[in-house]
Amino acid sequence: MSLSSAALAQSATQDNRSREVGPVIVSPPAPRQAPAVSPGTQKQRAARRAAGRNRGAPAVAVPATQAPSGPVQTPLNTAAVTDVGSRLGITAREMPATVEVISQRTMQDLGIRTTTDVAKAAVGVTGGDAPGAPAIFSMRGFSGDQISTLYNGIPIGPSTMTGRPMDVAGLQQVEIIKGPDSLVAGLGATGGAINYVNKAPHTGPIVNDAFTSYDSFNGYRAGYGSGGSTLINGLDYRFDISHFNNKGFIDDTYSKLSNVSGQLNYRVNENLRIWGATEYRQDNDRFYWGTPLVPANAPGIVPTYGVVSGLWSNYYLGGGTPVPVTIDARTLTTNYNVLDNHSGAGELWLRSGFQWDITNNISLKSQVYGYDAHRHWFNNEISSFDQTVGNFAGAQSIYRERLALDHAQRLYGNITDLTVNSNLGGMDNRFVATVAASSNQFNVSQDTLFFNDYVDLLNPDRGLYGPRSDEKIYTHLDTASLSFEDRLKLTSTFALIGGIRFENIELSRTRFDENGLLKANYPFSKTFNPVTGRIGYTWDIAPGVMLYSQYATAADPTVANIFILRPTTPLLLTTSRTYETGVKLLSADKRAEATFSAFDIERKNVYVPESGILFNVAGKMASKASRLPPRSIRSRA
Repeated sequence: MSLSSAALAQSATQDNRSREVGPVIVSPPAPRQAPAVSPGTQKQRAARRAAGRNRGAPAVAVPATQAPSGPVQTPLNTAAVTDVGSRLGITAREMPATVEVISQRTMQDLGIRTTTDVAKAAVGVTGGDAPGAPAIFSMRGFSGDQISTLYNGIPIGPSTMTGRPMDVAGLQQVEIIKGPDSLVAGLGATGGAINYVNKAPHTGPIVNDAFTSYDSFNGYRAGYGSGGSTLINGLDYRFDISHFNNKGFIDDTYSKLSNVSGQLNYRVNENLRIWGATEYRQDNDRFYWGTPLVPANAPGIVPTYGVVSGLWSNYYLGGGTPVPVTIDARTLTTNYNVLDNHSGAGELWLRSGFQWDITNNISLKSQVYGYDAHRHWFNNEISSFDQTVGNFAGAQSIYRERLALDHAQRLYGNITDLTVNSNLGGMDNRFVATVAASSNQFNVSQDTLFFNDYVDLLNPDRGLYGPRSDEKIYTHLDTASLSFEDRLKLTSTFALIGGIRFENIELSRTRFDENGLLKANYPFSKTFNPVTGRIGYTWDIAPGVMLYSQYATAADPTVANIFILRPTTPLLLTTSRTYETGVKLLSADKRAEATFSAFDIERKNVYVPESGILFNVAGKMASKASRLPPRSIRSRA
């Protein structure tokens, strides 16, 4: 058990690190193995903000002992088998793409507490927890819904609508592929994909572990985990529970993350294993919604230097002549949200499946799943300085505007893989056929009043939310896909890898106004049939030196994520492609590792706003770069 007293602040604004000692093992451990737009009306502004919502410090010690056997961990953990990039069951190193795996052990070494932090720890990935869309990431020039988020290999919908802050204590690893990955992740993975993998049972002695920490903001984190073989022959278990109370330096802000998960594996015989898993996650939050920008030349303002600069005009109150901008130093910790504000989510996962080794060379793997989530926002989201309203001393007022929103999501699905290992003319070959289907119901209740008021800049009377009147939006998505992948080893060092995915996506949407009346042009439906894939090679030219190249494609909606498409917007898909080539390096002692890559991504059928037209399909956007992301780890006893 460990104790920490390092300050923890809101992750978006402070990056202090707690220092932790490892957890105490309380039972015998298993052997350790190696676009600018015009402001418009109040409702137009708020509607755009609501549509954006409809897009949907650091760690202390976590369980350090992982009993399952496996390969020696390298700095980028490329010896791990992943669910991003391919279902062939090959390692990250064997893929003709840039794949990084951040293991639980690496999370401990880097002092990582949340999934947002773990993604930001990856090379070339940025992320943050915006209050209206937490756990949002960017890589290779793309962000938001162009980055797909998976949970144990399962996509649940556009990340800007479904992403939530999560503690990493119950995770075994986080897998990240950079560049288009629709072959596995489906719609939306133009810039890449991130997959969160829960800890799984192991066969062997039971291992228990625990951790705790406390920081100078009175935040704390604690958790317990246990796993191993039971007294029933062939039955293994894993159980994890954790809670994280993360307090911010802004008045009355916090994020409380709770998680409990468990899984049972049962070996029926040497060829058949069945399993079942469940997880419940909850976050209760009072997010920080920002500090008002103020004109540097406004009367009585005490400017703050080195925080913001440039010119500013009041977007929410009609613009005006841009003037130099600052933040009043007396408002750096002031909270302008209403007193009864709240945000949060409750998420329940149920998963079950089997793996059947039909012969030595043929195996069948299947997973069925159910996911239920309820998310809510109830806040004052706009706080904008207005010196034209003389309600308070010095005529320095803050215009405030409310938004409340509730999500109810229910997802069911199945993913089944058939893997065949064979020999073609003396060359090793692995083939995988994957069939997947899901039904996704996504309901939204959204305030349409956008109640507003004014408060004092320095001494705001925060008050309560006020009146609310909701419209109802119902979205249903049925998805079915068939994909094929193959790896042919032409020699012991050179392999061709390719795959193709055929997908059928049926979207239907219905919308009722606050009076229960069906809105114009609703209901509507649309069917999409994207075809995406990858072709590439890997070539081990010397021990620890691998060359690779790939061509990959992806698809996603032209205008917005698929959950918020309107009947009056272009119901089209973008098409994206990437050319990538690189080299993967690993030292002989496996203690230093690097990947150099050069890529060219092009996304077509993107849109631009035009005067008098909400959306108009434009040409394309491109992202080009080269990266050399080395990483090494310190020596271990």
